[in-house]
Amino acid sequence: MLYHLLYSLHELFSFFNVFRYITFRTIYSILTALLISFIIGPWLIKKLKTFQIQQVVREDVPARHMVKNGTPTMGGSLILGGILIPTLFWSDLTNPYVWIVLLTTLAFGILGFFDDHKKLRDKKGIGIRARYKFPIQVAIGLVVSFILFTQVDHDSRLIFPFFKKVMPDLGYWYILFGMFVIVGTANAVNLTDGLDGLAIGPVLIASATFMLFCYLAGNFKFATYLQIPFVKGSGELTILCGALVGSGLGFLWFNTYPAQVFMGDVGSLSLGAALGTIAVITKQEFLLVIVGGIFVMEALSVIIQVISYQVRKKRVFRMAPLHHHFELKGWAEPKIIVRFWIIGIILGLIAISTLKLR
Repeated sequence: MLYHLLYSLHELFSFFNVFRYITFRTIYSILTALLISFIIGPWLIKKLKTFQIQQVVREDVPARHMVKNGTPTMGGSLILGGILIPTLFWSDLTNPYVWIVLLTTLAFGILGFFDDHKKLRDKKGIGIRARYKFPIQVAIGLVVSFILFTQVDHDSRLIFPFFKKVMPDLGYWYILFGMFVIVGTANAVNLTDGLDGLAIGPVLIASATFMLFCYLAGNFKFATYLQIPFVKGSGELTILCGALVGSGLGFLWFNTYPAQVFMGDVGSLSLGAALGTIAVITKQEFLLVIVGGIFVMEALSVIIQVISYQVRKKRVFRMAPLHHHFELKGWAEPKIIVRFWIIGIILGLIAISTLKLR
């Protein structure tokens, strides 16, 4: 909104011409998201406590988590506000990609909200059953992927990092693939959200990485030079990624150990869906596997644990997801969190290096 209002004045005052630049608007998107988080955060935490919207720790987690009972949850609503408002302020709202990512993020956020709400009502902290929740996620993912494929004339080829000539075309099967990326990322981030600040750290790293890739993919000269897919209009998603970074940093201020508030499913599902959708739009789905390696490891640990127990009646990990395994090995919570962040930074650097290794 601010972009359309202020840039329209550039013919009268040359200063307002600066609003045409994506980099300028991205910086202010980050700052706006941070400001929103710092202003609304304390008020929101107070309100969550007042209405007793507090974490119910499940019995199937390490015993040390019982001290977190009563910590305000559903703080992901702060993240959603930190994404939505700056994006609406600083983005070109005629860009379809902006709306696709925003609406996908909100759709998964609403599903997460109802999941959190059910957990609060259930004494055991059990939310919407997977047999109900998963089909809804698949339906949303299919709709988004279908719209991208049919209405936005999206490229159905797969792009692999490190390989510039390997580009298999999936045709209509790409709709299913796009859905898998969106739903898979949403659930992987959700599984990672088990320790104070553990999920938001890798989300920040992935968002910052895709902020760069969105900008490059939306610029024909840069995309051609770096031999990455040029996606016309995807540059505007740089501003949305900036909002992700700003809101993530703002939330981390309150979520860092020991957490004053948890994001809940309203945050983790929406953040994962946003990253998955951005990866599909920029044609960097496999890059997400690299930069989001922490999410992949957490999800795989659950899958491996379930399969191993069903087939061999033995567990591979002391507890899944993976962060609980290290907890039961005696690692302090801050040590697990920071070490996972360090791994995330390394993976982010590897992902960026693929720009010159094709």
